[in-house]
Amino acid sequence: MRQRKNQNPKSPQDDVEKKTQLPSSRFSDKKVFLLCLASRLVNAMLVQTYFNPDEHWQALEVGHRVAFGYGHLTWEWKKGIRSYLHPMIFAFLYKVLAFFHLDTPWFMMKSPRSLQSVLSAVGDLYLYKLSNVVFGDYVAKWALFAQMANWFMFFCITRTLSNSLETVLTLVSLYYWPCMRTSFSKDPVPSRRWGLAVAALACAIRPTSAITWIYVGLLELFFTHDKFKFIFLEVIPIGGLVLGFTSLVDRLMYGSWVIVPLNFLKFNFLSSGGDYYGTHPWHWYFTQGFTVMVFTFLPLMFAGMFMSKEWKFSGLIAWVLGIYSVLGHKEFRFVLPVLPIALMFSGYALAAQGSTAASFGQESTSKRSGKIWSWKSRMAILFLIITNLPMALYMSMVHQRGTEDVMYYLSGEAVKGKVKSILFLMPCHATPYYSTLHHDLPMHFLDCTPSEEKGILDESDQFMMDPTGFIEEFAKTWSLPSHIVLFDSQEKLLKDFLVSHHFHEMKRFFHAHFKVDRDLQASVVLYALEGQ
Repeated sequence: MRQRKNQNPKSPQDDVEKKTQLPSSRFSDKKVFLLCLASRLVNAMLVQTYFNPDEHWQALEVGHRVAFGYGHLTWEWKKGIRSYLHPMIFAFLYKVLAFFHLDTPWFMMKSPRSLQSVLSAVGDLYLYKLSNVVFGDYVAKWALFAQMANWFMFFCITRTLSNSLETVLTLVSLYYWPCMRTSFSKDPVPSRRWGLAVAALACAIRPTSAITWIYVGLLELFFTHDKFKFIFLEVIPIGGLVLGFTSLVDRLMYGSWVIVPLNFLKFNFLSSGGDYYGTHPWHWYFTQGFTVMVFTFLPLMFAGMFMSKEWKFSGLIAWVLGIYSVLGHKEFRFVLPVLPIALMFSGYALAAQGSTAASFGQESTSKRSGKIWSWKSRMAILFLIITNLPMALYMSMVHQRGTEDVMYYLSGEAVKGKVKSILFLMPCHATPYYSTLHHDLPMHFLDCTPSEEKGILDESDQFMMDPTGFIEEFAKTWSLPSHIVLFDSQEKLLKDFLVSHHFHEMKRFFHAHFKVDRDLQASVVLYALEGQ
């Protein structure tokens, strides 16, 4: 009977495994999951800031429209380059909240991230399981520590971005791919079909996830003997079933047949449509983006790569960063799925540093456990915590929180019947929308739909270039709103206009201490019409 090729006859990490793994100390999957779930629930409660518009506008806003019949659909949904598969998760959540009459401002704001925290805990569990089958249990514990301690993972993984779910699905799928396991692993190899199904689901939610699975698929094709079975009896049928299922969901929601991956490919790769939102130099992920995400775990990541010599995973990180570097438009969240892999390598380096070499296997477990926490380990843990924890808390609880706070406040005012209509005089998609307000009131934001003609400025750009001139022209045809939301940087220019039209400052919300890509937006200001 033909056997799978021996991928690594004598694994170089065997020595580290002997040095680091403590017999009978493996946590049960249930305990790991419950620990991660408790941590991520707290994590989700602490995330109170605004990071990326897609968290609200491409997930929650769409789900809210499906569940309640009102909500804004951005231009991407009109062009059919987004799948309803991801927003339907939150549409179901909203239906459950409404059924139990829990669709109050607090639950509408907190429950989506709480749901995402459950999914994130699944991802944490599978990082632990993957690390265990690749490097052993002791390394898996350190990898889990790195995952939980990394500031960007804390900041991003419980947000309702499709990238967060993509990251979870990537970790689950990698666990089931035989080619990503080492030959010394004692765990039985699970069915490859599960890995294929989850990978296909990740691609359905985010077509760019195919970048990861092209690499993994080619590795599997190289290592496996049953190439015909792999391609024709697994990849094509399973991929076809998942594509068919998602196409049916989109057919139901769009009202016509829409092949989202094809439309997505045309817009983002063939026409460089993503460049409309800004471009970065080719090296940005290597010199800034991914480096900032890994942060102080970076030296440990490189150390783990070279010490473990597990080049398949190192190659996956390099491949993903390399392919995304070719694209003009770059964002931190695009490469989130390979951040846990980098942290797994960091865990390997921490485990190797914490081991006490030859003393293992010669002393009792009680003596060993006292030696694991060497002064190097303690200093490394302390350094990682004091560098990552303040960053995680500041970015999650302080930086850019004003736009979330103002919508939560308005949702409470709307419940009391004090809000009639809202005008947002700020860059488009700067705040959550109906998914947080949860009242079918007239609202208007400055549109930023890409123009078919080059050189034509959208409303948002026109306003930012000349706030006074834009609003004076806009006011000629507006329906007077009861409330206006704007940043303090524009308030200074529009103060006279607001006063002359009988608006007064109602409340001010802290937003940020430093600027990101525009002038400093220190606070969000809410103005109300006289009598409101």
